[in-house]
Amino acid sequence: MNLSLGPLTYCWNKTVTFEYYEAVADTAIDTVYLGEVICSRRRELKYKDYLELASLLNNKGKKVILSTLTLIESASELVELKRIIDNAEFAIEANDMAAVNLAQEAAIPFVAGPTLNLYNRASLDIMQKIGMTRFIMPYELSKYWLQQVLAESSNTFETEVLGYGYIPLAHSARCFTAKHHQKPKLDCQIICQQYPKGILTQTQESQPLLRLNGIQTQSAAKVNLINQMTDMSAIGINYFRISPSGFEDIALIKQLSNLDEINLTGINIERPANDCNGYWYGEPGMNLQDNVTV
Repeated sequence: MNLSLGPLTYCWNKTVTFEYYEAVADTAIDTVYLGEVICSRRRELKYKDYLELASLLNNKGKKVILSTLTLIESASELVELKRIIDNAEFAIEANDMAAVNLAQEAAIPFVAGPTLNLYNRASLDIMQKIGMTRFIMPYELSKYWLQQVLAESSNTFETEVLGYGYIPLAHSARCFTAKHHQKPKLDCQIICQQYPKGILTQTQESQPLLRLNGIQTQSAAKVNLINQMTDMSAIGINYFRISPSGFEDIALIKQLSNLDEINLTGINIERPANDCNGYWYGEPGMNLQDNVTV
């Protein structure tokens, strides 16, 4: 099973972002997703910057996929989307049906992002007919759902599952980070840059609950399926996705890159008590099962 690094969901400054991906380039990760997927007002990195990073990673032997916005709200965002679709060098991850339609019109294969709401085999078959080469499972679905879907017919597309990182739970036209600072969305001053891992919210009992990340709401805990990698490989999952959260990702990527199919059996990497894996087992997402390999 290959490792992939999902698109950066936070608003880091340009220097830090370049340093992060330069460090990623020196790892053995197979695939890296690049692009702004949350908010077009985050202008630290421009389209040409992502292409520069893509070339850097590609020259280091990584497969690069350009990711598109999750929520298209304006004509200018459609123009930028078309630039990504027409880049003529790198594959794309379509996170909105507008991206799917443009890719279909241009006869360009695409990766179906996890926010496309593909919840049954019929939908996947339609996507495959119009150019989908890889399916990234929506975060709230379980291994039992995936097993059933993959067993319904012989699939010829790849599958990818978020295995480690904060879970995107919802997207909204409103910006929660700007609202938190009593700023209008159109004059937010890119305040989200102050929160490299989003704003952690808690319950009245002071228990971590959610992370506010601009228009996106994330889980407070990281999903951690590292100790289920054997099971995931047996199901037929092709890619184990890591969602960027900081430079600590580099050590994890290097550790997991040293695992092969032989020593994957019995893998048991220590997991923080505040991680979660409930969705994988068809339970509430914030639940954490013990280190179980089925």
